[in-house]
Amino acid sequence: MKAFVGNSRNALWKMRLKTACWLLVAVLGWAASGFSQVQNFRENVSKRGTTAATFLEIGVGARALGMGSAFTAMADDPSALYWNPAGIAKLTRNGVILNHTEWIAQTRFDYLGGVFHTGRYGTIGFSLTSLTMDDMEVTTIDEPDGTGQLFNASDFAASLTYAMRLTDRFSIGLTGRVIRQIIWQMDAVGFGVDIGVHYQTPFSGLTFGATMRNFGTKMRLQGKNTLVLHDPDPSTTGNNGRIPANQQTESWPLPLTFRVGLAYQLLNSSTHRARLSLDAEHPNDNYESLHLGGEYVFRNVVAVRAGYRSMFLDQSEESITLGAGLFYPLLGNVMVHLDFAYIDFGLLDSVYKYSLGIDF
Repeated sequence: MKAFVGNSRNALWKMRLKTACWLLVAVLGWAASGFSQVQNFRENVSKRGTTAATFLEIGVGARALGMGSAFTAMADDPSALYWNPAGIAKLTRNGVILNHTEWIAQTRFDYLGGVFHTGRYGTIGFSLTSLTMDDMEVTTIDEPDGTGQLFNASDFAASLTYAMRLTDRFSIGLTGRVIRQIIWQMDAVGFGVDIGVHYQTPFSGLTFGATMRNFGTKMRLQGKNTLVLHDPDPSTTGNNGRIPANQQTESWPLPLTFRVGLAYQLLNSSTHRARLSLDAEHPNDNYESLHLGGEYVFRNVVAVRAGYRSMFLDQSEESITLGAGLFYPLLGNVMVHLDFAYIDFGLLDSVYKYSLGIDF
């Protein structure tokens, strides 16, 4: 009798939690829709360049990027830490992903993520993200050719993720993130969270995903570079014209993004696997857009991918993406994934993404 009551309570708890999660998805969708309508009502601008820590918008994993960044509903490898934290709950093995990119404007983007199972307690993950560049020469209005000093700029983020399966079809994930941006003698620190859900629909081969990324604090650069010598009354002679003062910088929000996605399994056999995916994205610093992608895998050895990023986004330089992958078993139980992606950035240089994945 006690076991029956306990099972009933567990089932009731899971049902309530699942209902709460679906309400969360509905609220996120309503908030994104309402936000979009308010923005369009006030002014028809994209708000590009009005957020801090924009390196958080750089996609992770050559596999997902080769599919046009349409990965919210798939999220079935360790790069799900970025695209949809709920996806790691359905992974059957531990995994690590390493991602390096020679990014735009001679910058370097690196990402390290890991996913580990804890049995019935769910799945945990961690990730480290960095955007770095070489030293640059300091220039001023008076010395446009350089002062002889060098400065550097870099961005870093460290994240911790927890995900769990509420049922055999439904999972939820949460990520907490610490962010730091540095430029010369100034820095800014912020905190953000991601929330994601993943659902295997009753329709065969069709999955659904939704995320809210980078919800958190505003960031403001502070440091020695804002210190100046100020004359409070330059029209008066004899006063102190070298009073130390601080030029305060403005605070900027994180690049908050809402995404929903669908993925469909076209083929699923030991020889051929093929999937299509579609994401709809609503950021707080740009217009809405769609991302479309597909993947074909032959004998679980080689994969080819293609996609299109930022469909219907006005004046976007993003478009076609292509990708390929190799799967290589190592030491019996270890599987190595080598992935490559090509991303067309129009007037900007094309980007080549490389990532290494290890499942064990």
